[in-house]
Amino acid sequence: MHSSNILRVATYNIHKGVQGLGPMRRLEIHNLGLAVEQLDADIVCLQEVRKLHRREARFFPYWPDMPQADFLAPEGYEAVYRTNAITRHGEHGNALLSRWPVAGHQHEDISDHRFEQRGLLHVHVHAHGRDVHVIVVHLGLIPGSRVRQVGLLERFIEREVPRNAPLLVAGDFNDWGKQIGRMLAGLGLLEYEEQRAFTYPARLPLAQLDHVYARGLTPVGLHVPRGRVWWRMSDHLPLIAEFKI
Repeated sequence: MHSSNILRVATYNIHKGVQGLGPMRRLEIHNLGLAVEQLDADIVCLQEVRKLHRREARFFPYWPDMPQADFLAPEGYEAVYRTNAITRHGEHGNALLSRWPVAGHQHEDISDHRFEQRGLLHVHVHAHGRDVHVIVVHLGLIPGSRVRQVGLLERFIEREVPRNAPLLVAGDFNDWGKQIGRMLAGLGLLEYEEQRAFTYPARLPLAQLDHVYARGLTPVGLHVPRGRVWWRMSDHLPLIAEFKI
C-alpha cells in the first residue's frame, strides 16, 4: 500500500492477452498477470480484455479457464469487467482491478457506428476514505467518432458522478493529437503534463494514446515501464499515474 494520500492508477491495453498473427501468435496472458502485479497500482484500468474466446481457448493449451480480468487480478484485488464487443468466437471489453473496496459499477454503450463496438465502464471505489469514481474508456479509431464519444462521456458524467466527487477517466483514447485532451480539460479533467509519456507502439513508442485524466485530484507523477519484457506482451505500454487525494 502506498502513502496515505497518494493514489496510484495504471491503464493498460492488453491486446486480448495474445501477440502476433495467425499460427505464429503467442499467449502473453500469464506474463501479463506478473506484469500487472509489478505495476503495484491501487487501481488498474484495462482495455481489450477477453471474457472468453472459444477459438483461442482451443488453439492455446494454457488458455486460462477463467475470464481474463479475474485471471489478471492480483491477490486481494477486486475485478470488475463489462463487455463492449460480442464477436463470433467470444466477448471482450474493459476491466478495472482495485486494491480498494468496490461500491458499485455500471456500463454504458458508446458505440458510434456498427463496425466498432465501444463502451465505458464506471466503477465507484472507496479509496483513502473517499468515494472515487473511475471511468475506463477505449475510444474509436475515427476522429469524428472520438469527438462524439467524448460528448456521450460528458453527458454520462453529468448524470452519474456528483460534482464534488473525485473522478478519474482512464484508458486508450486512440488520439494521436491533443484534441481529446483539450475537450476533457473543458470538463475539468486534467493530467500530469510535466513529462511526455509515449505508450504506442510498444516497441518504439511515438505517441501517447493512453491517458489518466482526473478531476478533484492533483496529478503528481507519470511513469511508463520500458524494455523488451514490456513490448513483447502488448502493442501498448502501460501508463502509471499518481495523484494526491
